[in-house]
Amino acid sequence: MPTISRFKGIQVRMYYFEHPPPHFHIRYSGIEAAVEILSGKVLEGTLPVRIERLIKKWTRQNRRALDRNWILAKWNKPLLAVSPLE
Repeated sequence: MPTISRFKGIQVRMYYFEHPPPHFHIRYSGIEAAVEILSGKVLEGTLPVRIERLIKKWTRQNRRALDRNWILAKWNKPLLAVSPLE
């Protein structure tokens, strides 16, 4: 599972050939969660409130790049790095 971004101790990853809805995975201090690209909502797992807010903000800033990576992952193509949180 490629890491597509890192910031503030957060790793953002995407699997190849994943199930809908389009989402990415977060790893932070031993905690893991899956987050929907469209809404920024945590689908699986839990995140500390502060980290969840950061992820929602980052998701809004990078939605187009995340959507692009979702399509690339679906077709087993190399994923692109996504900018860290500004």
